[in-house]
Amino acid sequence: MFRLVAAVVALAFAVPAAAQTVEPTPIVIGQSYALPSATYGATREINVWLPPGYAESAQTYPVLYLLDGGQAQDFHHISGIAQLGTIVGTTRDVIVVGVASVDRRNELALPTEDADLIAQYPTQGQSARFRQFLNDEVLPFIESRYRTSGESALMGESLAGLFVVETFLKEPQMFDAWVAVSPSLWWDGGQLARQAGAHLRDHSNEPRTLILTIGDEGGEMQAAMDVLVGNLRDFAMPGVSWTYEPRPTESHATIYHGAALDAFRRLYALPPAN
Repeated sequence: MFRLVAAVVALAFAVPAAAQTVEPTPIVIGQSYALPSATYGATREINVWLPPGYAESAQTYPVLYLLDGGQAQDFHHISGIAQLGTIVGTTRDVIVVGVASVDRRNELALPTEDADLIAQYPTQGQSARFRQFLNDEVLPFIESRYRTSGESALMGESLAGLFVVETFLKEPQMFDAWVAVSPSLWWDGGQLARQAGAHLRDHSNEPRTLILTIGDEGGEMQAAMDVLVGNLRDFAMPGVSWTYEPRPTESHATIYHGAALDAFRRLYALPPAN
């Protein structure tokens, strides 16, 4: 009886011979670089997704630069949106470049004078340094290695959205389009939003696109966004095509994917059929 039971158990857990010889192969969705950075004195993670057919074509492509673009951050789900648009033919092909964050409040937040924030985040407020890294190292690296069309966009959510808005206001020539999803404009008591009018008055009238959205977050998040939108209404140059579309059915945790999909459909809409 014991031998019969043992045989039955062994049979139940036996692995088919064919399965024992099957080895997995990696699923490769992009390329990752450890980019040496003079700005930071260390290597930085840069991830690149290329449209299907890139290697066989000779065409050039727009580039979406994604903040918080590490493999353990937002790179996979945003590059997935680009892939879906290509596969089903709803958006133009685009190169997605994910720029990983290491210390988000250091890299994505502008300096604050708020004593509580300084005490809580002692490394905060080095967004200008991160912007220099993007401008002097990341953009030239990508443009020298890939067939880029010169059309570029910057996308980020939360603190990365704050960085998008700050960079749009202070260095509008860096990108053609900007996507800020639930930007943390509450940072530093909403100072950036209040100062937006002064920055906008200094802008040229070159064409740019700014996409803003926020979830059902209320409080200082919404108050600062309202101030920014008011300044855009009053001071944005005619060349700026900006939209603000609240998403009251979404939270800070759920807003990003749908907002990013809509941004892709707007920024990379297919040209009308002849």
